[in-house]
Amino acid sequence: MKQTALVMSSAIIALALGLTTWHFFAPAKTPVTSPLPAFSLNDLTDHQHNISEWQGKILIINFWATWCTPCLKEIPDFVALQNHYAAQGVQFIGIAIDDKEPVAEFVTTNKINYPILLGGEQGMTLARQLGNNVDAVPYTVIVNQQGQILHKHPGEFSREQIQEVITPLLK
Repeated sequence: MKQTALVMSSAIIALALGLTTWHFFAPAKTPVTSPLPAFSLNDLTDHQHNISEWQGKILIINFWATWCTPCLKEIPDFVALQNHYAAQGVQFIGIAIDDKEPVAEFVTTNKINYPILLGGEQGMTLARQLGNNVDAVPYTVIVNQQGQILHKHPGEFSREQIQEVITPLLK
């Protein structure tokens, strides 16, 4: 019995050491990128915007809705980050998966400082095209200055998580 326990303990330690060594010495994974597809959506004044308007910037594109509690929770951080990083070429873009009236009221009440586009059903289709295969809301993608999607994030996205992704991209 003691011999079996000793062999099992040795095997577990060897496995742990092997996994630790592999973790520290494995080649770095290259992030998988994909190009941001072209799209156009209207804003709250019915003015159509093409995503190419923000070409050359770090884009943080967030799909959200007024009825989504995690969406509403992350928006104040987005407003603060837009203020902080705008001069460094960061642009937040909100795509509302909602009706125009509640979105307009929310934007006015909460003084959102970045463009809000109305997506509706077309917005959910676009979110799926950008990798949202579970129809999560909120859903956020981060696009580098070259128009490549670097990060896809279903669910609430914290200030710290965003900064971790965009800091290496800043000029």
